[in-house]
Amino acid sequence: MCGHPSTRPRGPKKHLKRLNAPRHWNLGKMGGVWAPKPSAGPHKQRECLPVSIILRERLKYALTGKECMQICMERCVKIDGKVRTDQNFPAGFMDVIELEKSGDRFRLLYDTKGRFVLHRISKEEAEYKLCRVQKVYMTSRKVPVAVTHDGRTIRYPDPDVKVNDTVKVNIATGKMSDIYKFELGAMVMVTKGHNGGRVGTLEHVEKHDGSFSIVTVKDRKGNTFATRLTNIFVIGSGDHPQVTLPKGRGIKKTIIQERAEAEARGDL
Repeated sequence: MCGHPSTRPRGPKKHLKRLNAPRHWNLGKMGGVWAPKPSAGPHKQRECLPVSIILRERLKYALTGKECMQICMERCVKIDGKVRTDQNFPAGFMDVIELEKSGDRFRLLYDTKGRFVLHRISKEEAEYKLCRVQKVYMTSRKVPVAVTHDGRTIRYPDPDVKVNDTVKVNIATGKMSDIYKFELGAMVMVTKGHNGGRVGTLEHVEKHDGSFSIVTVKDRKGNTFATRLTNIFVIGSGDHPQVTLPKGRGIKKTIIQERAEAEARGDL
């Protein structure tokens, strides 16, 4: 039997314990009991970075959660061109974060270890973002619609747009300009899994109906690796990424290479 009606949970959880927070937030284990629980929004709870963590842990503009709230309520934080006053708003992959008072503009990308990086960008680059097309369908009113990875619905998209393609979206207008097809030779970034954050060219696609399609990717150094098709995000064609890449250019190094480079720099 179920418990008494008053003891049952009412709706979704409103709290998040620090030990249950995603690992890639890099929160200290002993830094308190709680972590900011991301609000419902365009990115999944386990695949986002709340604004308060960006301000407090990454940029060090705030020391406490209260200060994060004050910064947001003063309308200092823009995500994808919109002022966000919720300090737990979930920013995610490819989002553009703008802090006009300090003149900062960042794009959220992944490093080769699958952790979010605040990658500083120019004013020109902050005017657009890349969106992966998750589904394309026709509404009941016969309007063709494309839905992107960040929850946008683009009405009347170009008929060439298919699922898994990437479209370049102007942040101010929300209109799409260019299409980057999901095809062999495309430049892709892996967004999830063991190879998260790696960049390479698409070599091969293995279709498995009823299961996960597997994709083979080859990086600049000639290393090949495989991942699920759902983890792939096209970022350009050939050797030309449409967004500037963070340090390391998406090439994963082995721990031996990392150690050798640290020794050469004199860090060890």
